[in-house]
Formats: sequence, C-alpha cells, structure tokens
Amino acid sequence: MTQLPRTQSLPKFQLANHQHRASIIRSKPCVFLAPRLYIALLLSFLLFASASSVGAGEPPENVYLVELINKGLQAKLASEREWHLLLHYRENLLGGHTSEQDDPGFFMSPAGKTDPQAELDATLKQFFSEELVGRSRQPAQCAFIARYHWLRERLQFDDSRLPNMACERFDRWFNDFEAHSITLIFPSAYLNNPASMFGHTFLRIDQKDQTEQTKILAQTINYAAYVPPDAGIAYPIRGIFGGYSGYFSTYPYYLKVQEYRDFENRDIWEYRLNFTEHQVRRLLMHSWEMGNASFDYFFFKENCSYHLLALLEYADPTLHLTDEFLLWTVPADTVRLITSKPGLVSSIAYRPSRSNVIRRKRESLPASERELAHRITQDLSELTTPAFVQLGLTKQAFLLDLASDYLRYRTETTDSPPPEWKERNRAVLTARSQLRILSEEFKVVPFAKQPELGHKTSRAAVGAGWRNNDTFEEVTVRAGYHDLLDREVGYTPDAQIEIASITARHYNRADQTRIERATLANVLSLSPIDSVFHAPSWKINIGMNTIKHNGCQLCSNGVMNGGIGVAAESHWLKREVFFAFMEGEANYSKAYEERHRIGGGGTVGLLADLTDRWKLMASGTYLRYALGDKSDDFRWFVGQRYTLSQNWALRLEYNHRDHDNDVVFSMQAFF
Repeated sequence: MTQLPRTQSLPKFQLANHQHRASIIRSKPCVFLAPRLYIALLLSFLLFASASSVGAGEPPENVYLVELINKGLQAKLASEREWHLLLHYRENLLGGHTSEQDDPGFFMSPAGKTDPQAELDATLKQFFSEELVGRSRQPAQCAFIARYHWLRERLQFDDSRLPNMACERFDRWFNDFEAHSITLIFPSAYLNNPASMFGHTFLRIDQKDQTEQTKILAQTINYAAYVPPDAGIAYPIRGIFGGYSGYFSTYPYYLKVQEYRDFENRDIWEYRLNFTEHQVRRLLMHSWEMGNASFDYFFFKENCSYHLLALLEYADPTLHLTDEFLLWTVPADTVRLITSKPGLVSSIAYRPSRSNVIRRKRESLPASERELAHRITQDLSELTTPAFVQLGLTKQAFLLDLASDYLRYRTETTDSPPPEWKERNRAVLTARSQLRILSEEFKVVPFAKQPELGHKTSRAAVGAGWRNNDTFEEVTVRAGYHDLLDREVGYTPDAQIEIASITARHYNRADQTRIERATLANVLSLSPIDSVFHAPSWKINIGMNTIKHNGCQLCSNGVMNGGIGVAAESHWLKREVFFAFMEGEANYSKAYEERHRIGGGGTVGLLADLTDRWKLMASGTYLRYALGDKSDDFRWFVGQRYTLSQNWALRLEYNHRDHDNDVVFSMQAFF
C-alpha cells in the first residue's frame, strides 16, 4: 500500500538539524475554568492592564497580541475546520480533539496536541518572536507559513504592529516549483514488498506549459515511513503497529518513475486535479509546514495515502476525504474517492511499466519475429542473418528497440548483471542509430485498467450450501482486498491479497453456529513465464478452517502454508494461466493425535477467463504430513465467479479434502 522504503534520505522539507527538536514555547496554555462572561471579563482586564503598562515601558506588541487573541476567541477560530486541518486535529470519541501529528516541535503550546485554543493563542504569540522553532529552525511566521497566512487573513493583521520577517527559504523553495497544477500519482500494487502490496500514492507539482517530455522533471511530494537499513524481521510488524515515524519529502519525479516503473515494474496512473492557483498555493504552504511534522506511521491507516488526503483537504476545505477512512486506508480506495468528486479530476494519464511495454511489444509480433528479437539479445550475429536483413527498416527498428528495452531492463533489475549485457545493448543501439529513422509511436494497452474502475476493496457475502449430510447458511466479511476469482479490472493480474476475512456458518441438522473460516493473510502471486520473463510464483496463507478428521466432524484447524512455483499463460479459449507449486504446511487442531502435523507436497491448477464476466479456477493438492499426526491429504477445488456489476458478483465453489465435501453458492457485495 503504502511505501515503506528501507532506506530513505531526510526530506528536502526538513533540511538540516533533523537531530534537534524544536524548543517548546514555555508560556502556559489558556485555561478556561469559568463561563464565557468570566472569560470576557478576564480578557478585558488583561487588555486594560497591558494597555496601562505601555507607558511604563511594556512593549506595545503585547497589547496587540491580546487584541488578536481576543478577536480569535470572539470569532471562535480554534473551532473552525481550517484550523483543525492545519493542526491535523481529529475528534475524540468522548469529546475533545487530538492531533494526529506527533512531533512536539510542531506545536507552539505544550498543550497544543489536544487543545486547539491553546495552540492558536501560543501560535499568535510566537508570530511576534524571532525565536527559531520546528525542525526547520525558522521563526514561526516562516516555519508555519500556512498558519500565518490563514490567521493574517481571518484576523486582518495590522502589519505595522507585527515584526516583518522575510521568509527567504520558503520563497526560494516555492518559486523553484513554478507550480501551476497538482497531479495525484498512483503506482500499482507491488507484491514483492509488503509495504507496497496495496499500491502507493504521492503528488506531482506541475509547471505551466509542461509537456509530456518535461513533466518527468517535475518535483513530487511524498509521505513515507523512515525505515532504518537494519530493520530486519521487525520491519512489517513495526509498520503495522506504528513503530516508525512518517515524514513528508520531495523528490524529482524521474526518480520515482525509475523506482516504480523501471525497477519494480509497476504501472503508474496520473490524475491531474482541477485546483485553482490559490488552492495550489495553499497546498504548497501547508506542505512546507509538514517539514516540521512527523506522524506515527500505521501501514493500514495513517499511511501514504491518508496524509496526502489531508493536504488536499487543506487546499480545498470543502473536500471531506479523510473522514471516509475510519479503520484502514487503501490507496486504490483513495483514488476511487477522488475520482468520484465531481470536477476534481481534469484528466487521467497512463505510464506503463517497462516490463509491460516489452510484453505488449512482443504480443504485437508474430512468433517468428518475437523469437528473432530474443535471439538478438543473446547473439548479435543475428543482425546479419537473412531473417533480419530482409525485414523492412521500420520492422528492423522495432525489433532493435525491443531488444534494447529488454537488455536495459535485465541490466537494471538484476543484481550484479554480466558486463556483456551492457556491451550488447550498446551494440544494439549502435545498429539502431545507423537506420536513421524515427521509431513509430507504440500505444501500450494496460493489462490492468485504472484502479477506480475496479471493485471496492472490502467484501461481504451471504451464501448457502451442502456439506456431507448437512445443509448450511453462511456470512462472510473480508476487510480486503482481492482474490484470484474476483473481477480483475483495476487490479494487478494474477495476484491475490486477502486480509482479515472471517466466515460464520450455521449447520441446520447439527443446529450449530460456528466460525467456519478465518484468514489473517492469504497472498498469492502468479507470474507467467516465457522466453523473456522468468519470475517465480509464490504464495503464503495464515489462518484457520474447519476440517473433518479422525472422527471429529467439525474441528477448528490452524493453517500456515507457503510455497513457490511456476506459471504459464495460454490463449486457447480467452486467457488461461496454468500453475504448479511446491509447498509446505503446518496445522494445529485437537483432531490430530499430537494436536499438530507438518508436511509438504504440491498443487497444480488452472485459472481461466471464460468471458469478460465469467471466471473459473480449478486446483488439485496432495500433501504428506511426516511430523506430528502422520497422514496425507488429497484436496480438490473448483470455483467460478460471474460478475453482475462492478461491485456485485455470484460464486459457486466446491471443496473436497479427505472424504469431506463442501458446496456453497453465494452472492458477494463489495463496499
């Protein structure tokens, strides 16, 4: 989902002095112990006392500060949405507010994390001081420039009565962007990194008159956790439970494209937002303030997408985006939400991964030319064979471009690539330059359409069926995200990520209601191999199911399963993927003689698109358990899904294992 880089340079926003925390303003927060009348009388007294002290040598700015605090109280600014957006306040269940921001240097008041009024008063006071605050070590007018401009507008500051502080660092930073518009970027899911399994989002700052060629040079705003290089096995655990701090940063877009599209083979979708010049400036001012902020990073909730939504909300406070995500924030869901807002997205662009460019180019060729292009990558003498020389110049250029794409891809995605790959690529490029013709534009059709067209990520299902000599009804709820039989539009093909799924079933003859299945995580990646791509397929499953074993008819069974395998693709009907896995499994249940069994075996299967709406999956498994309860297990599964609409589907599934037969028909709704 969210990008959790194992190595992360300090954000450009944060600049120097990351190791120092900003000093906290030592003035006491305002304490309200009486009704509004008492407060008004107290403030009037303070104002009178301050005014009376001017003649005795008291600085006149103290008088003006009291005036501003009084005006802010009367206008109830501390309760306004924009102030809460600036400080990232959320309402508590039992009343009051707490900021999601966790760096104490972000607050001007010691009570600022939970007291919006105290923070507003302390912020106004700090605007009169040249003290350096925040991680960026600047005066408050500059470190928290969005706060300053918002309060200046609402309270109509008299500039002659406030210190005039030049914010040169912000001005240089802002002017370097030459910002004209904002684009939301969505790199698709990447299963080989747990932090990116659900995709990622970040923002690109676009300049006026930017072209398709120059937008790669634009800057980005990214939010991610800082993960030390030696994180080890604690990496996913700490990421889930908020053990890392998240920071905002800026990077050139070409570096992010290189990371996601070239190295991780992820398609990139670009959503240009219809923001005004004023809204773009507001977003950048608050982004600058975020250089002083840090957040406890939670992989499922307060992640890359969640805090970017908060930036968009401040740019346009009429947007209510973060309120839509109470328990978890899935990047694809945030894209779906943004595209659902009328007029918010002005255009959508697609940037294919390098591997998909190669795949689509190969698909466009007949088999003989496809093999010729592959032979060129292995033996440059193929360039002098009749098979190549007799082709037209346009076709020669296309094959050389394809060969170069592949050699560069292998060189940049392989650890310690052989030196001859680079040498071959140089020779291919030399031959290509000698043709002296431009490459024809090649339009890449995405394998997975844009994420907003896919089903929603949570799912509920109701079903009924038959198991052995009993009938049942069941209800299933899945937190996320997608399985192999789900409608594939908008999702990474041949990939499955199921998180937090539970099924409750009532058996009629036994008159028993029980938890039938529970899944903590079930992840599977099928990577069809061919003469060019050889990535392995893999899977892991942790959860529980219900088994019939050793006379126990309905016994809970803990499961931990993992395997590695291969997959191959064909197009005999529409599209089929054949797969095979070697796997190991450990079970725990009272049904076993020693309450456990551990063994291994294999699975073979087929995943087939019969029509655009109808999908079929069939598999067979044999496992031999050599430790604990010594036994073996034969399993068969046949399932099919028929799509009714984007978020509705019907399923029919048959499971067999060790004299245990189960058939269930269900209707599924995604939400």
